[in-house]
Amino acid sequence: MASLGVVGELAGLVLAVERAHPVRVVIDGPSAAGKTTLADELAVVLGERSDREVIRVGLDYFKTAPALRTRYPIESPESYYYEMSDLDAIVSKLLLPLGPGGDRRYVSGMRTSNAQTALDVPVETAAIDAVLVADGCFSLRPELVDHWDFRIYVHVDFDVVLRRGTERDQAWMDSAAAAEERYRTRYIPGERLYVDQVDPQSLADLVVDNTDFERPVLTGDPGRRPGVDGINRMPSASTARQGRS
Repeated sequence: MASLGVVGELAGLVLAVERAHPVRVVIDGPSAAGKTTLADELAVVLGERSDREVIRVGLDYFKTAPALRTRYPIESPESYYYEMSDLDAIVSKLLLPLGPGGDRRYVSGMRTSNAQTALDVPVETAAIDAVLVADGCFSLRPELVDHWDFRIYVHVDFDVVLRRGTERDQAWMDSAAAAEERYRTRYIPGERLYVDQVDPQSLADLVVDNTDFERPVLTGDPGRRPGVDGINRMPSASTARQGRS
């Protein structure tokens, strides 16, 4: 669980963002960094502090069907990074409708989190002052980064990813050894590709170092994202789904 102080600070910063459309917040970071937990907690605090509609979306529900991932071997790091996310759907079904000039009619997912089954998700209409809280790996990649209004990156080192991910995913991967192997050969190399090519921390408005779940550290550089209006960023301040595919 993230520190309530950090979540409260994030909520205050999010609510200070002013847009003429729903505010689109994303929490990015590597596997097992604590993105989903932080996003869930942030959504709760936003709902407690404001009467605004809070839309909670996991980008794990916008994946490309495995049968359509054909450029690389499906268990490869390259397929994981380049082919797993349905970027067109994320943009056209979620981010554009909630963005400038959008009709605010969006869907919260397209497929189950393991990508095996299409979902019949109804189209919903967001309030004009709604707040979207989304989380997912690779969400600051070039195809998506400019569609977000507030960007948070949760940082942990890859040795932490390996340890936490193995502990978390061993149940559905049959064993700790199988989970560790998948992290070593697919997830971590794919996430290194992203970090090396995109440098997502440099694109974030704020970075949460979540190495210690009980003592997350919130940092940010006001000069990193010129042109992000309405965000009073601070120079400094004192977790999972099954069936990934």
